[in-house]
Amino acid sequence: MEATPGLPLFYRNVVALSRERHRGWYVDADQGFRFAADSNSVYIAASEFAAVAREYPIVFARDNGGKVVPAALLGLKPDQNLMLTEAGWVANYIPAYVRRYPFILATPDKESDQFTVCIDESFSGFNTAKEGEQLITDDGEHGELLANSVKFLQEFHKHTLITQAFCEAIDKADLLDSMQAEIALNSGEKFSLTGFHCVTREKLKKLEGDQLKGLFDNGFLELVYLHLHSLSNLDRLMNRIGSEEEAQTQS
Repeated sequence: MEATPGLPLFYRNVVALSRERHRGWYVDADQGFRFAADSNSVYIAASEFAAVAREYPIVFARDNGGKVVPAALLGLKPDQNLMLTEAGWVANYIPAYVRRYPFILATPDKESDQFTVCIDESFSGFNTAKEGEQLITDDGEHGELLANSVKFLQEFHKHTLITQAFCEAIDKADLLDSMQAEIALNSGEKFSLTGFHCVTREKLKKLEGDQLKGLFDNGFLELVYLHLHSLSNLDRLMNRIGSEEEAQTQS
């Protein structure tokens, strides 16, 4: 699933949270993750690399402005999320970007500490039928779920700033190459995984001593190795495709 033009992935109708407009609204958080069903990758923060690397391939992409961003690979084809089934999310760790939905912060720029809490009004869990938890209390205060979500958003925003510094560092060091992965399934189907980038060990070996020290001192070298280690999870995604194909054949 592609992002709505001008909006982050998943979000379709983002508006600033309003005590007047949303006071009678409730949020039923038990809606599952259907909004992510057609996404084959999702942004992750640097602080998530250790958890993500256990189950997902970590790759890099470039946003519309050309900046490098890290992502957890969810599927091998466009619009394919192999981590989401009818039973729910199958991986133990769910990326923070997914968990923050349908809330989001709007800031003047990524360096600003000033932010506005926004919601995606298109989220199926929002209602006025008093199902779930009250978004804004009768006293005009944040409900418990909203208050916890705002804290989560603030922490996530801090981590995105660290992530940005990491991505700028590896981009400046010219460590990334276009990802060339040729996928061959048991069914005989073959296709290429394109549009992503990864660090190459060849380029890493060519770094000067002071460059390596700079990456190490900032904690970035560990992130690079977590990324490289995580690429073995491509096999896990291929196995999931095989399992799905087998289930469809038997049904």
